[in-house]
Amino acid sequence: MQYHLNGFHSGDPELARTHDAESVGTEVDVAIVGCGPAGLVLAAQLARVPDVSVRIFEKKPGPLEIGQADGIACRSVEMFEAFGVADRVLKEAYWVNETVFWRPLEDGKLARATRIRDVEEDLSEMPHVILNQARVHDFLLDVMARSGKQLVPDYNRALAQIALYPDRTHPVEARFDCVDQPGETEVVRAKYLVGCDGARSAVRDWLGHPLKGEAARQLWGVMDVLAVTDFPDIRLKCAVQSADAGSLLIIPREGGYLVRLYVELDTLNDGERAGDRNVTAEMLEAKARAILAPHSFEVKEVAWWSAYEIGQRVCDAFDDVPEADRATRTPRVFIAGDACHTHSPKAGQGMNVSMADTFNLGWKLAAVVRDQAQPILLHTYSLERQAKARELIEFDRDMARLFSAKPQTEAEQAQFQEYFQKHGRYTAGVETTYSPSVITQAARHQHLATGQVVGKRFHSAPVIRLADARPLQLGHVLKADGRWRVLVFAGASDMGQSGGQVETLCAQLEAETSPLRRYTPQGADIDAVIDLRVIFQHSHRALDVGVTPPLLRPKKGRYGLIDYEKVFCADPEADIFDLRGIDRAHGAMIVVRPDQFIATVLPLVAAQDLATFFDAFMGADGS
Repeated sequence: MQYHLNGFHSGDPELARTHDAESVGTEVDVAIVGCGPAGLVLAAQLARVPDVSVRIFEKKPGPLEIGQADGIACRSVEMFEAFGVADRVLKEAYWVNETVFWRPLEDGKLARATRIRDVEEDLSEMPHVILNQARVHDFLLDVMARSGKQLVPDYNRALAQIALYPDRTHPVEARFDCVDQPGETEVVRAKYLVGCDGARSAVRDWLGHPLKGEAARQLWGVMDVLAVTDFPDIRLKCAVQSADAGSLLIIPREGGYLVRLYVELDTLNDGERAGDRNVTAEMLEAKARAILAPHSFEVKEVAWWSAYEIGQRVCDAFDDVPEADRATRTPRVFIAGDACHTHSPKAGQGMNVSMADTFNLGWKLAAVVRDQAQPILLHTYSLERQAKARELIEFDRDMARLFSAKPQTEAEQAQFQEYFQKHGRYTAGVETTYSPSVITQAARHQHLATGQVVGKRFHSAPVIRLADARPLQLGHVLKADGRWRVLVFAGASDMGQSGGQVETLCAQLEAETSPLRRYTPQGADIDAVIDLRVIFQHSHRALDVGVTPPLLRPKKGRYGLIDYEKVFCADPEADIFDLRGIDRAHGAMIVVRPDQFIATVLPLVAAQDLATFFDAFMGADGS
């Protein structure tokens, strides 16, 4: 993060210096319903974007105190880095380093079958971690409060009614009941409304989008406990399949003592619901003890517990536009997270996929509100995320089935472990691949960067910043600030010299017809919308930042200070060109979306193709 650009300020550099919270009233650009993970990620992202007014409403009286979700995938930690809170998450969280599989022997006793690495080598620079959902909320609330908007949720506000008036500048009208003031209501008008209000979503009901799918009729219990046991792997993630008592998933929690147990219970009868069984914490403890036998297991305190039935459901669309009207209508109302997809918690994807929904949506809303992009951009949200939700449903159905299976042979016992290992990239959150669209091109030039796949998230790797010789992860410059990135990987002979490909490309991007000039608002810094960075193959000691093209040393802010953080070099200990399959002879130009997904890979000589790509959706009127 850069600071001091517009003057020196002492104190915490993360604390924004401009405040516009007073201007937010009953008319806003974006209204968010629900303070779950999806709602808070959306609010945190929009709070950091200038010129977008936002309010977030929650019917509960205050922030979450005890969360149900706890697994944070590698991809989500990468996202937290973009918000500047990854270090806080990693400091408090339990790190899932290994997973252990326990199976019954012929005599029925349990034995450790296999112990594997939880996340494969170089899948991400971030680990898979476990942290209470309430703490994740705390960090996102802090991002909101420290932003220029000083955004704080409106608690005690229950959504009562939605109306749409297409002819208004703020066409969505939402009425909220003031829970803490019986009989009082507040009416808010918004350009866009996003329902992040959970599985019983009032926004989804208004849209008329039912959750479709079936329950598996399998009853499970979950509990966070402080326990004394002689089970040797209680501080490791464990999948335990007993001979005849059922299955158990052990998830150690942060702090060294707390542990979460997912406990298989009985199959539900037709028409029966989880609440009909009158499950108690004592029943869950007894079942866990039976599964772990002959090991002892004594619960000293139950911090939280619940019972649930496995089910996989998803909506057909995530916005208010019927498929037949896509060409003529702009979405105004959206749903995200559990409001549009539900599934079992054992795959650890619920909170992660919900946050990914709104990380996808937030920058699109901001771009359209700020007239930086055409409204067509908003159609890509439902297109992209609904497809990902369906993939999650299929994965979760298979995972739940295998976890509840009663293995009879050694081959059957190994099937769950094989499935887990095969789909490790999916559970880490890094396998999401968006199909071609107006913002994700077909991979015509994928051979130039085989390890940076078009449609997938940008895969970070180490680099060295030229100006100050600082080693860092290149992916960590991709902050959640709504900007596009154009990452230029130079060819082998290029050192930024006059006449080289990098210098030629920079000259083309300096032209008034280039997307950097066309879509940067008058008076704004040249990187305000599209941020250009260059990575050279040569050692940082062999290059001179002073002779790089002027576009890579832009003058910014009210003083015209020079930004020296645009140029990087390969780290000889972990060369990004080798690690990510960048063509050394020709280099590559990688366009990265504001949500860190790769939009296209182009040759360095394709400045016109770059302009054509942005022209398809940038600008309020397409011009």
